Amino acid sequence: MSIRETLTDYAKGDRLELFWKLFFLRQRTASKPLRDVLTFFLYRMASWHGGYIGRDAVIHGRPSLPHGLHGIYISRYASIGTDCRIYQNATIGEVDGKAPHIGNHCLIGAGAVITGGVKIGDFAKIGAGAVVFSDVPSFATAAAQPPRIISRPPGQ
Repeated sequence: MSIRETLTDYAKGDRLELFWKLFFLRQRTASKPLRDVLTFFLYRMASWHGGYIGRDAVIHGRPSLPHGLHGIYISRYASIGTDCRIYQNATIGEVDGKAPHIGNHCLIGAGAVITGGVKIGDFAKIGAGAVVFSDVPSFATAAAQPPRIISRPPGQ
């Protein structure tokens, strides 16, 4: 890959390896000055790509961001499980200091808004443009506005 192609991919947000290395280093470090320096660089990188991930957000494993950080907002109080896929312009926001807890292997569609202290279960799917302000059980799909559960796991 040429230097030009590498820089183009990085500018589009397709190359977030350095961002995630710094993010997980910041989660592991105990030194407050080092955390502050890493936070500064992470904020700069995220805003350059048009996104925001809060300082105290807990992300277990690297999420899949097919469109990079473009328009993604993750509250500082949010918790996101492993192997989640988050599309562009998704908002995982807080209300009164309470933010969503996203389970493992979830899909959050483009333009979805999840706010407040809600729990999104494992393997749940949030449709594009959905506004979610109540809990979504595991293996369920939530879509439309206001959100309604359109599928449930067998036996429920």
